[in-house]
Amino acid sequence: MNSTSIWIMIIGVSIVSILPRILPVALLSRYEFPAPLKKWLSFVAPAVLSSLTALSVLAPGGNIDISINNSYIWAFIPTLLISVKTRSLFYGLLAGIITMAVLYNFIF
Repeated sequence: MNSTSIWIMIIGVSIVSILPRILPVALLSRYEFPAPLKKWLSFVAPAVLSSLTALSVLAPGGNIDISINNSYIWAFIPTLLISVKTRSLFYGLLAGIITMAVLYNFIF
């Protein structure tokens, strides 16, 4: 590949990546959506994040692993409890990092 093909590929991938993000905002930002639709849309991000989290915790190797040896489940429990109690992203992340460090270094 020469440098021209690489630049064309980089520009093409950039355009294909950015268009789906910009077009909906550019086209729909002037419209006011009905309240039920706004409420429904407010649940989309938490639902996507929850599904990604569940996949990472319950199937870390690509296969579902709901066993006592799954360290991700053990780390998820205190992380979830602290996150719900404190409502703080910082403390939730800190709990998860510390729990995983303890699990990897001392238990599993």
